[in-house]
Amino acid sequence: MPHDLFGTPVIAAPMAGGTSTAAFVEAVHRAGGLGFLAAGYKSVAAMQAEISTLRESGARFGMNVFVPDPAQLPPSAAMLAELEEYRLQLRTDARRYGVELPQLRLDDDDEWQGKIDALLSDPVELVSFAFGLPGPDVVRALQRAGSAVLATVTTAAEAVQAAGQGVDALVVQHTSAGGHSAAFLPAPEPRPAYAARPGGTTAQLLAGVRSAVDLPLVAAGGIMDAAGLDAVLRAGAVAAQLGTAFLRTDQSGAKQLHKDALADPHFIRTRLTRAFTGRQARALENEFVRDHAEAPEAYPAVHHLTAPIRAAATAAGDAERLNLWAGTGWQKAHAGPVAAVVHGLLAGR
Repeated sequence: MPHDLFGTPVIAAPMAGGTSTAAFVEAVHRAGGLGFLAAGYKSVAAMQAEISTLRESGARFGMNVFVPDPAQLPPSAAMLAELEEYRLQLRTDARRYGVELPQLRLDDDDEWQGKIDALLSDPVELVSFAFGLPGPDVVRALQRAGSAVLATVTTAAEAVQAAGQGVDALVVQHTSAGGHSAAFLPAPEPRPAYAARPGGTTAQLLAGVRSAVDLPLVAAGGIMDAAGLDAVLRAGAVAAQLGTAFLRTDQSGAKQLHKDALADPHFIRTRLTRAFTGRQARALENEFVRDHAEAPEAYPAVHHLTAPIRAAATAAGDAERLNLWAGTGWQKAHAGPVAAVVHGLLAGR
């Protein structure tokens, strides 16, 4: 049974960078699911415009916000040196397309306070956070304004910290998920950038989190079909959050180059990488991922540094230099309407 907070077991993940458009989220709602807008990489005004558009449509929705990392604003002297070195390494990629690399941008907090202020003055039903915790004062303020608050966690330890801030529910993200990892605590042991965090399967990670906290849990990572949804519901999730399963759909705002790559047999595996943004994210393994396996852990500075390369790769139709976010189940992603994906997930319910 879906939890009352969501009203459905199918949640479309907030996919920043243009994928989770208002039209996409509305389509998910019309089909019987619940979609989240992504405030990441948007101005406050752009976030508010999407909220207004969805309100006019009558669709239910949530809003996801990135939590800035104070340690990266600005980065340490040692990290700054790593960034300068990475900038030198990227010159070959930039020359390929005849683009200039920008100077390092070290002060981007994604308009954090402005977005929180906007969500307090004009509340939405659900607010989720990724890349960290917003702090108990923000959680309480949003709840007083009428929003339910979700935190995204990747381990039981993170879940305990999130529960301590008073959130209403948790999104439990397994390492098999596509796109950025929401992890905000270090892994228990030194691990290479491409290695998976501990946790076994998504169901096993859920079990570990359930033993640590008493909150509604939303499962995320590797869920592509009704069987995957059933597995996490049996493991104690009240809903599943899917991203990769929706990437190729008609209403998805993902680049066509990205959609096509997901169906291209040339790509045979996914890999966790910091090469594109400075934060671990799972993507189809392409040349850029292989060439920059030791990219520094410096988000969002690396994101801004590689932006011209990614834009030029898109314009050139070159999937080997684009961030092709994808979860481990990417081969089950299908083209077609959003409704077909949602209905397939809900079949027999």
